[in-house]
Amino acid sequence: MNATWSRFNITSIVLGFAFLYLPIVLLIVFSFNESKLVTVWGGFSTKWYVSLFHNQGLMDATWVTARVGLISATVATVLGTLAALTLTRYTRFKGRVLFSGMVFAPLVMPEVITGLSLLLLFVAVGLDRGFLTVTLAHITLTMCFVAVVVQSRLMTFDRSLEEAAMDLGATPVKTFFQITLPVIMPAIVSGWMLAFTLSLDDLVIASFTSGPGATTLPMKIYSQVRLGVTPEINAACTILIAVVAMGVIIASLANKRREVQRQLDEQVAQRG
Repeated sequence: MNATWSRFNITSIVLGFAFLYLPIVLLIVFSFNESKLVTVWGGFSTKWYVSLFHNQGLMDATWVTARVGLISATVATVLGTLAALTLTRYTRFKGRVLFSGMVFAPLVMPEVITGLSLLLLFVAVGLDRGFLTVTLAHITLTMCFVAVVVQSRLMTFDRSLEEAAMDLGATPVKTFFQITLPVIMPAIVSGWMLAFTLSLDDLVIASFTSGPGATTLPMKIYSQVRLGVTPEINAACTILIAVVAMGVIIASLANKRREVQRQLDEQVAQRG
């Protein structure tokens, strides 16, 4: 019975991972296809990557997406961290429930509603749609995810470290930058990576808030896929997957190295 269930579990896991990742593997493989037909293998070739970098439309969309992602992720990380600190450290103030609801509303709000609401807001204030509106929309979307990640770390933070630092004469600002910030930095980095990835992936909200000269890569890919998938699209998606994967690997290695260093420092402190 145990063996039967074991084989069943293994088969389920294999099928589940195949369902999730086999399409991505096929996309990467066919990005090196010699043939123009994306479903017919014509031999190995990298010509579509060369053609991609000569496609001015896709390159412009990539540059817009990268700028929007970097700016929105950075601003969202700062605002999300401040929101997490407010919700964690200041538990009693007027409007806390309203503030918490406003911060976390994008988590449960359908993207169509969020995009339409932001569009109506930008029209009402007379702000022309373009790079700025897409960036503001992505900040609104991703800030709540950063707040959740950082808040979860702050909930388990040992406040005695801050108290000890202030007892030794450190100011609250100095305590934050020298004690609190280094400890929660892995969560902040994780929040930034999550915000950047969500910005790269967003299509719905960007469609509502973009304008001339602010076409993002997902919008460009979607518009071209409606006319038929080309090997250039496969190449662009492969590069995007590689960038995200490298970012995740680098962040994981950095967090692991930081954790190892922290354990070594604790061992040295205990021996001392």
